[in-house]
Amino acid sequence: MLDLIPNFGNVLYTVGAFLIAFGVVAAVHEYGHYIVGRFCGIKAEVFSLGFGPEVWSRRDRHGTLWRVAALPLGGYVRFEGDGNVASTTAAKQSNGRAAPSLRYTLDSAPLWARAATVAAGPMFNFALSILVFAAVIMFTGIASDPLTVDKIRAVHGSEPELRHGDEIIAVEGQDAPGVDGLGAFIAGLPVEPYLEYTVRRDGRYETATAPHPFPSVVAGVAPGSAAEDAGLLEDDVVLSVNDEEVWTFAQLRESVGRSGGSSLDLTIWRAGETHEVSLTPRRMDLPLADGTFETRYLIGVTGGLLFEPRTELPGIGFAVEFGVRETVDIIRLSLSGIYHIAAGLISSCNLSGPIGIAETSGAAASQGWASFIQFIAVFSAAIGLINLFPIPVLDGGHLVFHAWEAVSGKQPSERVRGVLTAIGLALILALMAFAVLNDIRCP
Repeated sequence: MLDLIPNFGNVLYTVGAFLIAFGVVAAVHEYGHYIVGRFCGIKAEVFSLGFGPEVWSRRDRHGTLWRVAALPLGGYVRFEGDGNVASTTAAKQSNGRAAPSLRYTLDSAPLWARAATVAAGPMFNFALSILVFAAVIMFTGIASDPLTVDKIRAVHGSEPELRHGDEIIAVEGQDAPGVDGLGAFIAGLPVEPYLEYTVRRDGRYETATAPHPFPSVVAGVAPGSAAEDAGLLEDDVVLSVNDEEVWTFAQLRESVGRSGGSSLDLTIWRAGETHEVSLTPRRMDLPLADGTFETRYLIGVTGGLLFEPRTELPGIGFAVEFGVRETVDIIRLSLSGIYHIAAGLISSCNLSGPIGIAETSGAAASQGWASFIQFIAVFSAAIGLINLFPIPVLDGGHLVFHAWEAVSGKQPSERVRGVLTAIGLALILALMAFAVLNDIRCP
């Protein structure tokens, strides 16, 4: 029983993190439906966070009942004379009412108002992602030019001769570029444990000996990865892989890639002590810039510079632009991934269900608030995208109904809507079952 207590605690932590993430995303989604519907003149009767028995409620001056329910598994908005934002039964329920009152129901509102109300949920999810990514970049800042040393990472061996405030002018005689060209520059440097740096220090040019600028240091650990399961931590330094010394992160990446999924023995240096760690790389399908995927074996760590560069706060315009780019990339890569899974070009294990999402949310939360908030941003964009799929019971399906009405001048018949909704529900349930199966069978 005592052995079960830590696992039970981990399960509660994972479930709690998932419910918080899902609750935030669902609340933003439903609030989008509610607030746009209200501005479009559609009266909302109930805004509920969760389902089931009521825990708390109050009615606002607009007549909307705001409630929190016992089962925190999403939420809903019920508009005047309507079951929810997706249903179209208000007109039927409103027979006998005075004509002016029908304008306040979802089904009897103008087409543009209904379409805007339905589309608002996913749009608010995208807006949340954009705002979170923008806020993160505003808080963390961006590396300034010229590349300047701020905080030096601890690396096993002699103390680097670099100092806080040094401007990196050249490495091994090669002129250092701006921040944008740093990747190609580092790739062209000699693979040696120590290199010669030319720096500008207090207005003078000096030389300094220091480790490779992209050493085999763990700058980040991916939630739910082999590295996290093995206990690797940020700032760990990998000294060797299967007794083969590594000095740079590129060497570490190559060693993992050559493993073919076989177990690896890592010697790591952590806070002055060495540790032995065994882990097994996992097969992953990585998205490429051209929209295709590359299959590689990964342990789930990211690298970083020998030093943290000095940063500067970006402008609001740059931050919002960054948030938009990140959100668009999530949407683009998600669509590409779905296509490649459907076409059989990559493993179906790339599709996670609620168990996998919960595990990832718990792992992200365990790495700190910044990681967890960024997970919420990714999750929100994914939920927004899924809800736009043209499947009845999802927002996208009802937008298709509205598009049909705009073209034909009338709504699809109730019988057609009923049949298509049943088919859509069956598709969603089948997809959920497949995703849960993936959570169980996939490593």
